[in-house]
Amino acid sequence: MRKIALLTSGGDAPGMNACIRAIVLTCLRYGIEVYGYRHGYNGLLDQEYLNLRAKNVLNIIQRGGTILRSARCLTFKSDDAAKIAAKNLDILGIDALMVIGGDGSFRGAKHLSNHWGGQVIGLPGTIDNDIYGTDATIGYYTAIETALSSIDKVRDTADAFERIFLIEVMGRHAGFIGLNAAIASAADQIMVPELQRSCEDELQNIINHIDAVKRRRGTSSYIVVITENLWPEGVTKLAETLTEKTQIECRPVILGHVQRGGSPVSQDRVLATKMGAFAVESAMAGETGVMITEVNQQVQCAPLEVSWSKQKELDPYLVKIQQDLFDLLKRP
Repeated sequence: MRKIALLTSGGDAPGMNACIRAIVLTCLRYGIEVYGYRHGYNGLLDQEYLNLRAKNVLNIIQRGGTILRSARCLTFKSDDAAKIAAKNLDILGIDALMVIGGDGSFRGAKHLSNHWGGQVIGLPGTIDNDIYGTDATIGYYTAIETALSSIDKVRDTADAFERIFLIEVMGRHAGFIGLNAAIASAADQIMVPELQRSCEDELQNIINHIDAVKRRRGTSSYIVVITENLWPEGVTKLAETLTEKTQIECRPVILGHVQRGGSPVSQDRVLATKMGAFAVESAMAGETGVMITEVNQQVQCAPLEVSWSKQKELDPYLVKIQQDLFDLLKRP
């Protein structure tokens, strides 16, 4: 093993820099040259790279984003694009490519492996935590903390004016951020894809719950955590409808991309460091076509295809807790 390259692809996640740092320092420890491609697969196609040294990763473990920048690359789905990427990797004499990203990035890595003879290893970096086969993904813990901090602040103003607030978090197809942020912030209700009912039923359920809470404790604040793009006409329209139906002012708060930024929390820094170091050692051991996972605190390898083979499920016990507390609040 002489040369390893890496790139960050898709949506950025706090902890990607920590992972880059771990890969670079582990490579240097074993005398392996390491190259970083900028702007994801676009940089691989354009041969836009830099030779990474220890000085390049100095004091980046605490920084959000990615020093290599990231991007989406739809053109990489074609066979011609994969062949260009393979040629560029061969020109540099790369033995293994590390891809930090989500399942879309892993599909790109798998596609590349059909046209390139080198080793390909994926590292799960996405705030959504929707990669099947690993307990957590790089950036997930920080996204929860960011959402939680925002919800706590909203709760203060909600209590002051006795309003309903709809807090929209990221997680278009997965409710991991929504569920955990709701539990941690003592939100009154959650709306996530995995637990979604019809819009009519969901709306009536919220209204019934608000009425029950009002009878129990009088007019007070009420927090609903909802994942993005879940309501057909948007969270702003849902807020208008709830204001009309309940006669209580309802305000939407869309957290948006603020959840992607910020300094990674300790869990993400440690996870990223473990995965980055293990990825290099796995490459040295000859592994290819795999992603690095952590299950029960043990890092290991799993086939790339595992990441999209099944839908990752929410923690059923957390769902039960939220539902139990939800039902308790409705009692007279």
